[in-house]
Amino acid sequence: MEANTTYLESVKKQFLYYKMLGEKAMDQLEPEQLFAALNDDTNSIATIVKHISGNMLSRWTDFLTTDGEKEWRNRDSEFENDLQSKEEVLHLWNEGWNCLENALENLIPEQLSDIIYIRNEGHTVIEAINRQLAHYPYHVGQIVFYAKQLKNSEWTSLSIPKNKSENYNAEKFAKEKEIKNFTDDELKRLK
Repeated sequence: MEANTTYLESVKKQFLYYKMLGEKAMDQLEPEQLFAALNDDTNSIATIVKHISGNMLSRWTDFLTTDGEKEWRNRDSEFENDLQSKEEVLHLWNEGWNCLENALENLIPEQLSDIIYIRNEGHTVIEAINRQLAHYPYHVGQIVFYAKQLKNSEWTSLSIPKNKSENYNAEKFAKEKEIKNFTDDELKRLK
């Protein structure tokens, strides 16, 4: 398999993994917990979702042909906590992720070295993907951390649970070596 094809398949799986982590974290919350903010300088999970969605729609709409910071985007409004329901939060979440997934599905390996712009700064397509592959997990990590704090002892771990690393590693090392993406097993586990 060509390196560029392998790269595209890998990033698709990684984005899907982080999408599922965010969803599994939000699934553990009561709807009102999505809107909790510790203080005026803290974003609620709903606000983080609104920002991620706004970023995704701006970056991935007409990804190869228009600047990733669209004229219609109002980034500052993404941090206004004006969503009213869990359904609205999940609608924005899915709208953003669908836009990203559609853009990636339509990419071909030969386009990875093309130049695209974000705020007039040129990026190869690979650089632009990597930029977002760092950005979205950063915010998904915030969602997971905040959700875990809100749930406290009722939290169901989304990774290797505390004091279970030895068992996890023993299971992994009991298998034959194989080449695969780390998300292959993780995506199955999260479903």
